[in-house]
Order: sequence, then C-alpha cells, then structure tokens
Amino acid sequence: MIQELYLTSKSTPILRLLKKYLDTFLKGESGLRIFFPLCGKAVEMKWFADQGHSVVGVEISELAIRDFFTEQNLSYSEEPIMEIPGAKVFKSSSGNISLYCCNIFDLPRANVGKFDRIWDRASFVAVNPGDRERYADIMMSLARKGFRYLLSVVSYDPTKHAGPPFYVPEAEVKSLFGSVCNSQCLEKVDIFEERHKSWGIDYLIEKLYLLTEK
Repeated sequence: MIQELYLTSKSTPILRLLKKYLDTFLKGESGLRIFFPLCGKAVEMKWFADQGHSVVGVEISELAIRDFFTEQNLSYSEEPIMEIPGAKVFKSSSGNISLYCCNIFDLPRANVGKFDRIWDRASFVAVNPGDRERYADIMMSLARKGFRYLLSVVSYDPTKHAGPPFYVPEAEVKSLFGSVCNSQCLEKVDIFEERHKSWGIDYLIEKLYLLTEK
C-alpha cells in the first residue's frame, strides 16, 4: 500500500523521502497522534489515518481543507472554533482526521493536545524567518514525551532568491531546536528543476531532519 501511494507518477521528492524513512518515523508503533502543520491537502494524511493513526492538521486555507476531503472521497463535518472568531475545525466522519482552519499561531493548543509524531513537510520553510522561533516553540509545546519530528527544509543561495520557500541553514535548525532536541540530517536530495531557474537560483537541495527528544 505504501508503494501504491508514494510511487505514483505524481509522487514528489518529499513523499519518496517519507516512504524511505517511514519506519524511522513510526518505529512500528500503532495508534499514534500525528500533527501536520500547514497541511494543505497532503494526501498522506488519509494514508496515516487508514493505518489506524489519528491525524490533526492546521491550514489557513478553507478551500485546501475542503479540497482534501473531496479529493480523498471523505465525508466530514465542520464546527466553529469558539476561541477564534471565524475559525473552524473540519472532522472526518470516521473521527480520525481533524483539520483546523486558522493561522498556526492562533491554534488552540489546549484543544488539540499533544502529539507522538510531527510531519513538517512544507510548513517551516513557509514561515517568515522572523517567526521561526515562535513557530519552533509551538511545535515543541505540541510534542509529547518520546516524540519523533520529521522536518523538511530547503537549501539554496539566499542572495539570489528571497523565498518562500525560505532558505534554512543547518545552524538555525540546531539553534532553534537544539536545546530540547537531538537533530539528525537523514538525507539531502537535489530537487532542482528547470522551473526553479525563474527564481534566479542554480541549485535547490531538500534536507530531511529527524528531531528526537534529548
């Protein structure tokens, strides 16, 4: 089933990396709570839910959330988040996928609880660099004891492209998370394509880090 999902013609490099390091991420455990920051309509949310895990995501675009449920053929309900005017939470009828439609910095952390795993596939690199420390604090406040956090970042010449996605040096990963996490770069992948030339860059590297509790 993993191969069917991730090794399609539409598979992205980061999904192929997730497939490769899935055992490292899950460690054979079942019934995990998995958090998807800035989740968009990530297809792997349904896959994790189908494997018996509980998925919670946050996404500011209501359209992306509705598209996820529609494209995955999932029925859902929606309800307001009382603490945040205008915000909503969308829940699959099965109950194991809950997607919060709000700014990640407004996420009602007391409501969403703690997580065993965090899959940060395109979130940290989308956050304004000036907000990274606040973002890292939120992620760590959501992490349960014994957590495993997969973090995807990109590397390129920041003098040629301002972002997003924003350039993240390894030293910053260590400075933001190093006080509470061990960090290991699992792999670096060249993801440069012809279309990236329009950014003014000539290389683009995706790096996958595993963050674990110290």
